[in-house]
Amino acid sequence: MNHAHTARQRQLKLLVYIILLAGAFVFLLPFYWMVISALKPSYAMLDFPPRWLPIPPRWANFREALTYVPFGRYALNTLFITLFSVLGNLFSATLVAYGFARVRAPGKNVLFLILLATMMLPYPVTMVPVFVIFSKLGWVNSFKPLIVPTFLGAPFYIFLLRQFFLTLPVELEDAARMDGANTFQILLYIILPLAVPAMATIAIFTFQGAWNDFLGPLIYLNDQAHYTITLGLSFFRSTYQTNWAYLMAASLVTMLPMVVLFFFAQRLFIEGITLTGVKG
Repeated sequence: MNHAHTARQRQLKLLVYIILLAGAFVFLLPFYWMVISALKPSYAMLDFPPRWLPIPPRWANFREALTYVPFGRYALNTLFITLFSVLGNLFSATLVAYGFARVRAPGKNVLFLILLATMMLPYPVTMVPVFVIFSKLGWVNSFKPLIVPTFLGAPFYIFLLRQFFLTLPVELEDAARMDGANTFQILLYIILPLAVPAMATIAIFTFQGAWNDFLGPLIYLNDQAHYTITLGLSFFRSTYQTNWAYLMAASLVTMLPMVVLFFFAQRLFIEGITLTGVKG
């Protein structure tokens, strides 16, 4: 009986592994196609049947793609916007979320519901009014419209951090207050060290959103010296043709920072998602 039960468990485990491998293959196939496309000459991109191995690999595509446009300048612009966006979202979301989680104030729950309601508004609804505001301020064709709003709080990140703060025991803060700590000292020395997983999750989300943002820079940036990587990739496409080899090579390089970031921060990311509950 035990032998039959063990055999069934092994068969079930083997089936699970097969399903996982099949899923991994499906998800990795587009990435593999991007890699081999970046190593093919341009004339081989549309061959049928397709070539599944770039023989011989054309490594010069990377050098030529990165010099075809001022890729270094675009990368620095993107990095500048991304880092300040991460800093802005962490700063604003932390303060507002802690206020919603711990501060006792009349109407706090109503304000929180209004905050959640703003998450239901699609971006196209607010795009034109926000553009008009930034245009009146004279911020168009600068990085300000892409950075300043992050310091004003993002509803989703505030909600995420508030839910995490609610899982922390209030007794920790009460003990700190008995020792003479004020609210900001409690937030800085007690709450924030415990909130590292949740803040890492917000940092990854913000980094990904700002690094891959195309619509925001397209709307607000007119000078090519201010362009980001996503706008730079559009130079590989024209009205009559697309240089797919260069586009795939540049896209692969653009994607690497996100892959490296998630590889080193995946433990904190998964922990932050797991610990962020739905406590009201």
